Formats: sequence, structure tokens, C-alpha cells
Amino acid sequence: MKKGRPVLLLVLLFFILFLAAAVSLVFLQFGRPPSIAASSYLEIPLSGPIEELAVPSFWTAVLPGDRPLSVHDVWLNLKKARRDGRIKGVLLRLGPLGGDWAKCAEIREAVLDFRKSGKPVYAFIQEAPKFDKEYYLATACDKIILHPLGWLGITGAGGVVPFLKRGLDKLGIEAEIEHVEEYKTAYNMFTESGFTPAHREMLEAIVGDQFETYVRAVAASRHKTEAEVRSLIDEAFFQGSRAVEAGLVDDLLYEDQVAALFSAGDRPARRLALDVYARVPALPEGLGGGRRVALIYGSGAIHEGTSTPSTMGAESVAGWIRAAREDSSIAAVVFRVDSPGGSAVASDTIWREVMLCRKVKPFVVSMSDLAGSGGYWICMAAHRIVAQPQTLTGSIGVLMGKVNLEKLLDKLGVTWGEVVRGERAGVFTAFRPWTDDERALIRKQILWIYDRFLTQAAEGRKMTKEDVDKIGRGRVWTGRQAREIGLVDEIGGLDAALNLARELAGIDRDAEIKLAVWPKRESFFSALFGSRRAGTQTALPAGVRRIIDWAGALGRDGAWAIMPVVPAAAALNGIF
Repeated sequence: MKKGRPVLLLVLLFFILFLAAAVSLVFLQFGRPPSIAASSYLEIPLSGPIEELAVPSFWTAVLPGDRPLSVHDVWLNLKKARRDGRIKGVLLRLGPLGGDWAKCAEIREAVLDFRKSGKPVYAFIQEAPKFDKEYYLATACDKIILHPLGWLGITGAGGVVPFLKRGLDKLGIEAEIEHVEEYKTAYNMFTESGFTPAHREMLEAIVGDQFETYVRAVAASRHKTEAEVRSLIDEAFFQGSRAVEAGLVDDLLYEDQVAALFSAGDRPARRLALDVYARVPALPEGLGGGRRVALIYGSGAIHEGTSTPSTMGAESVAGWIRAAREDSSIAAVVFRVDSPGGSAVASDTIWREVMLCRKVKPFVVSMSDLAGSGGYWICMAAHRIVAQPQTLTGSIGVLMGKVNLEKLLDKLGVTWGEVVRGERAGVFTAFRPWTDDERALIRKQILWIYDRFLTQAAEGRKMTKEDVDKIGRGRVWTGRQAREIGLVDEIGGLDAALNLARELAGIDRDAEIKLAVWPKRESFFSALFGSRRAGTQTALPAGVRRIIDWAGALGRDGAWAIMPVVPAAAALNGIF
């Protein structure tokens, strides 16, 4: 055999495999949709990480179960199932959910809307020792069912904020931060040993408001008084029959018994997985045709450049808004935001596109878990802002900082010399602290940006700068609190935002509309040659990822508009 023949055979084999994969992808993507049995129930797994939007790709079609869980999919497919005669009901399989209170509220509203069809929705819980926000979601269902040996924990709202200053001091590391103003506590974990008065005041108000919203919802849905619900929360843990006696769940059943609830007579119901039903092209109720409305998703920390699956790139998001503005077939825009903020410049780039778009067509913001600091900056020019009661928003403020490693390097015996031209050339060096003069200079810069923040917020919200400053100063508010002080317009979710967009665009409230969603489906070649969505960092707990991101930001020049460490923003160890 000639030497080159094995290589040729390998190349030919690779080409055949590549062609087969490509054909399979195209067939799965554009081939016949899955068939649905006449008597099916839709099972939705609600546990683990949840995104706002899982961008459809070839890989999610090829690999079963590879499609990430998203609020958009749950919301859209519940609308679709509501009028699908083949779907007899919905089962929510609930476990610890990665999203926070506002995402749970969004899904809760979608469940309540589905129940208007007269079809049942059951929540099935196997074991949940810390389950408050998930239980809040479950109370939207017709019945809550617990595994016979399961236990349910409802312990209330709140958690622990870590403070790292003493540990950093032992290492010889100092975080130097200038911020505007006293409630702008995003980096207090690095600079303080405990709560400042402003930090504690803010968190007490947030946790208190979220807790009251939770108690009211549970009391109304489980037919109890608020005092009774608080007493049950203080009892905390309920195993088996005790959960039924307390009125927190309706029944104790095994999985096969739960499935039997959807059966009609002797005819068993068929289980239908969400990722399979998502491939069915039937049009959701109210979203089937008519005039087009853009639904643009912006999630994660804000930075310059292009977006990633977990961050918001100003170039990408501004481009999507621009495309919606320039498309004459699009009647209105709904911007779905879930962000703790980030770069002030990147936030302003997106704000500019929102300003330009609102001059041409109605622009409505729908806030998810977080829309604070830079995440509020990108919203404040909209015609209307809608938030869930538990959304964390506001945080109008700015900070800038660096890491000073002088003491650590001294402990390690590391010395250095400095050669610069320009009096301020070493202002961001990690080898020494700021001088008093440098600190004053940095504060002057962030005060200038804060003034821009106030000015643009005042213009967008039709308030004075002085009034915005009173409710700004870096303070985070819940959506309900923000509605009272004028930072948002309405309480609600995506449906409320779409109804506002209809109204502003002169579309009848009951008229069908067609959604144009950004970001769009991943292309064929991007799927084959691009990177997969999951990265090493996305496997980390949400709170750990944020701490790493915040720590990393200290090494970058520029001003940052980032939310303080608050319960929903930190999510450390599943608590904060």
C-alpha cells in the first residue's frame, strides 16, 4: 500500500462523517416536527440554572436535553399549550431553581394565565429543604404534590453577605474604591468587615419587601391568613403528612400516581417533554400573526464588544435595537433586561440606541431579576418600564477602583522600581495605594459620570436631577418600591410589557402579534465551528461567578455602574 493512501482514506472518512453530520443537522432542524399524542400532558422541569433566553441552535436540536432551561421557553410554550387541544394539562417538576424571585414571578404569572384555559397544572416536589421562591411559584398551581417521603422547607427570605476585608488584609491585598454615593456598596465585600449603616438599611428594606410579597401570595393561594403563613415559615420544615396537615401541599404521591392524574378513564395520558414540545411550530395564543413586535433580550454584566451567552455586549445589543428601529415592519420594541450593570460607557452606548429607537416607535422595558446600575441606565430612556414586585433595580451610582498589592508583595520579598512620564501615569498601578491627590482626582471623574447618570435619568423619567439624586445615591429598590418612587411605571411581566407595546403602537389589546426575537438562532456554520454555549465558568455557582467578575473588574480601567451585593444579586451558595 502506498504511504499516502492511509492519509487519503482518513481524509475521505472525515469528509463522509462531516457530510453525514451536516445532513443530520439540517434534517433535524428543518425536517418534520415531532408528533404529539392526542392525550398528552406537558412536563416542565424547573430546577437548576435558568436563563432568560436559550438561543436556538443546531446543537439543541441534535442533542436531546441539551437545550438550556429558559424563562422565554416556559412562557412561550405555556401560551402554545393553552390552546393546543392535544395538551390536557401541565406538570411542573420543581427542584432548587437557579433564577431569583422575579424569574419565579414571571413563570408564576404564565402558569396562572394557562389555568384560565380550564386545564389543570400540578406541581410535583420530591425533596426541597430550602424552597421559598420555588414554593412561591408552586402556589400558582391547582395542586401541590409532595413525594410521600419528601420534605419541604420554607424558611423565609434573606441570607448571608460575605465580607472579605480581614482575609485580604492577612494576605496584604487592599481594594481601593471610590464610589457615589453611600448606598453604592457593590465592593463593600472587599473594603469592609461588616455592614455599613446604609448597606444594612438598604438590605433590610429589600428583604422585608420581598418577604411581604411572598407571604401575601402564599396566604391568598393557600387560603390562609398572613399570620398563619408567617407561623408556618417559622416552623420551617414539613415532612410527608405534616406538609398536608399544614395545608402547604395537597397530596402525597409517587411519580406514577402523579402521571395518572392526567389520565381520562382507562386511557393513560402521554408524557410530553418541554424540549420536544418546543420544536412544535404551533403558534402561541396571541402571538400568531398580525403586526410584528421586537422582543430583545439583554442579560448579564454589560461590557463593550459582542455578547456572550452570559454577558451583554454593547455592540451586539445596540445593533439589535438599531435593526429593530430600522425595520419598518416592526411596530414596537420590548426590551427584556436582566443585568446587574457593568461598564458605564457600554451602558451609555445601549442607552443611546434606546433613545434613537423611541423617537421612531414605542419602546417598552420588561425587567427580570436584576436591572440596576448600568442595568437601569440602559432602561431609563424607554417610553414605559415594567418590573416584577421582586425585581431589583435602581442603584443609580458609579464606582471606580483598583487592587493594591503593595503589602502582599512586601511579604513575598518582591521589590520594584517605577519609571514614568506624566504625573498621573501610575494612578492604576497595583504596586502602591492612591495618594490623596489621586483619590480626589478619581472621585472627580466618577462624580462627573454620576451627574450624567442623574441628568439622563431625570430626562427619561420626567423628574428633576435633585429628585433623582434623592432616590439614587447607589440605592437598590425592589420593583414595587421603584414603582412608588417613579423609577418604573407598572408592576408585571412580559405579558404586561407586550400589552403596553400594543397600546402605544395602536394595536388592539386582543389582536394577534408576531414576535421578532433577538438574539436570533445560531447559524449552521457557527454551530459546527463555533464554541459551545457552556463554558467552564458557567458551571460555577452564580454568586461565585459574580464575585470573580467583580474582583476581575478591579483590574480594569474605567468607571463601573454595578449593583451592590444584595440578596438576589449575590446568590452565594444558593442563599444570597
